[in-house]
Amino acid sequence: MSDLALEMKGITRTFHQGGRELSVLREANMALGRGEIIALVGPSGAGKSTLLHIAGLLERPDSGEVVIAGENCSGLPDAERTRLRRETLGFVYQFHHLLPEFSALENVMLPQMIAGVAKPTARERAGELLDMVGLRDRATHRPGQLSGGEQQRIAIARSVANAPTVLLADEPTGNLDPETAGAVFGQMLKLVRGVGLGALVATHNLELAGKMDRILQLRDGHIEAV
Repeated sequence: MSDLALEMKGITRTFHQGGRELSVLREANMALGRGEIIALVGPSGAGKSTLLHIAGLLERPDSGEVVIAGENCSGLPDAERTRLRRETLGFVYQFHHLLPEFSALENVMLPQMIAGVAKPTARERAGELLDMVGLRDRATHRPGQLSGGEQQRIAIARSVANAPTVLLADEPTGNLDPETAGAVFGQMLKLVRGVGLGALVATHNLELAGKMDRILQLRDGHIEAV
């Protein structure tokens, strides 16, 4: 088993807009270890979301390799990429995207059941994850009955429900006030450390970035250590 959760080698991505080329990523390289949390910073439009989409196998680069847990995913067909997203990747976005008709517990159960986990097992793990983010007492509440910070903590619990190798988070506290953002980030940090996966977190919040293991910056299409 590779000690690296995620590796990106020579990633290039160019967009064509109005007859001109926009080079967002230029031979970008990075490595994320298991149990490591990396902050990805850079101005709006620098390519952070594009990099996360490529890392999450949602988008293909023009060139370069994406290696997840030692497996080169670059040439895989769409069906295999979908399987890897389901089994090895977790996603957290700026907006929680919880299903409003289901309770907090059910929202964390659903990805497990889609992956074939038996309902009692999914229920037990969902309860444990809600406990880890301090929300077991809110398990029966629907998203509309919860605060923004609580909803995002549930989204974080849901993202690791299937025990992924890599967690990709795109501005996970961007919609929250500073105090709530700090509390939610603390819960995410605790959860990631607890389950031992690798996390790549795109953020504009330099205070939160400073609490992670390393900071990488996207500049002119390249990834640089800060």
